[in-house]
Amino acid sequence: MRRYWYCALVMLAACGHGGPKDAGLAPTPEVAPQDFDRLWSDAIHAFRQGKWNDAIKQLQSIAVLLPPGDPRAAQSHFYLGEANFAKSENLEAVREFRRVSDESPNDPLAARALLRAGDAYADLWHRPELDPSYGQTALSTYQELVSRYPGTLEARRAQKKIKSLEEKFAVKQYKAALYYLRYKAYDSAILYLKDLVATYPRASVAPEALIRLVGAYQRLGYQEDVRETCGYIRRFHPNASGVDKVCPAAAGAS
Repeated sequence: MRRYWYCALVMLAACGHGGPKDAGLAPTPEVAPQDFDRLWSDAIHAFRQGKWNDAIKQLQSIAVLLPPGDPRAAQSHFYLGEANFAKSENLEAVREFRRVSDESPNDPLAARALLRAGDAYADLWHRPELDPSYGQTALSTYQELVSRYPGTLEARRAQKKIKSLEEKFAVKQYKAALYYLRYKAYDSAILYLKDLVATYPRASVAPEALIRLVGAYQRLGYQEDVRETCGYIRRFHPNASGVDKVCPAAAGAS
């Protein structure tokens, strides 16, 4: 019996017989329901105990034995995603989460799996100053979730995570602008600052970015831009720190 289980779990055509060409032709071995239930119970127990390596091995073995239509198929991939995420194997986690949302879009776990895929990508973007590629992918994943599963709890959570990511993108833009201001590259700084306030107008750094933008305009003698930007600040961010210094009342008057 032990030899049979070994062969089933590794999907060999026969116990020690048949080369690689034969192995791909092997039928899925049949497993008695009570034995399969035991395997599943053992895998979930390992998962709940935080024994990630054991859980992953057992869940991977179970996944290839599941009959078509078994609801545990989506569950197995979801648990595999969580176990890999716990091990900081984020990209492998994403692959498993996406299998749930893409292959079983109507499963109760589909929306949550898509949320967790976004979380796994977001976790790879540790700091705003780093390459934002994973952050951008996380953002698009959350947006996909909101579009595919509107009104769900997961969609509401995704909306909050989108705001958090946008805040990080705004900070990244702001730090880039400060870099150019430090070296008096005002035109380059202006480009970053204008893009920031246009794309992320509700970011916490937006008021300060506007103040910096006015300062850059003043350095270059762009008085019309100073007046327009000061008017915008007076209207939408009247309590911004430093507004009275860079935008005297006359400058902000219409």
